[in-house]
Amino acid sequence: MTAAIRSAIDWGELAPLRLRASLVADGVYAGGHRSARRGAGVEFGGHRPYTPGDDLRWLDRRSLLRHDHLLVRQFETETDRALSIAIDATASMGYRGSRSPAAKYAWAALIAAALARVAIAQGDSVAVTFFGGSQTVHNVPRGGGREQFERIVSALEAADPFGDADAQSNIVEDAVANVDRTSRRGSVVVVLSDLLDLPATATAAIAELALRRRALVVMQTLDEDELTLPFDGPTRMRSMEGQSVVETDTTETRSAYLQQLEQHNASWSEAIRKRGGKYLRATTSDDAVRAVRSILDNV
Repeated sequence: MTAAIRSAIDWGELAPLRLRASLVADGVYAGGHRSARRGAGVEFGGHRPYTPGDDLRWLDRRSLLRHDHLLVRQFETETDRALSIAIDATASMGYRGSRSPAAKYAWAALIAAALARVAIAQGDSVAVTFFGGSQTVHNVPRGGGREQFERIVSALEAADPFGDADAQSNIVEDAVANVDRTSRRGSVVVVLSDLLDLPATATAAIAELALRRRALVVMQTLDEDELTLPFDGPTRMRSMEGQSVVETDTTETRSAYLQQLEQHNASWSEAIRKRGGKYLRATTSDDAVRAVRSILDNV
């Protein structure tokens, strides 16, 4: 048999994203997610350009007279929980097994959108960075308010998994650099990726996002097929990134495959935890509400 190869995102049971994300967010208990604007020791942290949907309480009304454009006042506290989401949109994220509700990217997008909705409801700002993806992919600059949720959902829906991160190391490097540049001290960084077919340098680069006292959570998103290799007998599989083709008897090679996968995942977990981050693993068959709660419980 031949494993299915998909060239476009398969949303399956997870469409429409806006509705599904809202339902997941409504089911999440987000009491432990602290706002960036609450707590003692608030310090002025500068200005940034006003974005429609921002909380008008933090609008610097004098800025229009001084600078001829509106600015929003920013504050930094020990409870800063501005959220940065980095989502893998490389080709391997387009895989959907026969037992899964949707492609890996679709499930990761649902988690990202639900997280954004929870954070925005708490008054926190959110930014989204993609690594990989087709030309329709566009990062979402940091912002807040209801319109920011709409911008994030639109960006997630427009993305198609594309690109070979192992062959194009700048895919991950550029995304990490963007997150590092736009995530302040004490903010939360969530990475959603299958952690497969990434360059050797990706492990250290992503783990170092935990520096500057940022709370880093990396949720590895896999399909059930990748965790169990359920195929029987002679199987021909082609890599979704690169041109590798493997013909094997999965009945005989399953044990060795699962051992190598466990070693691969363990190396990621160790690297992330050494930097003070949290490594979580989920499958596209997992309950999305529980997945979001587990992320919030670890920030």
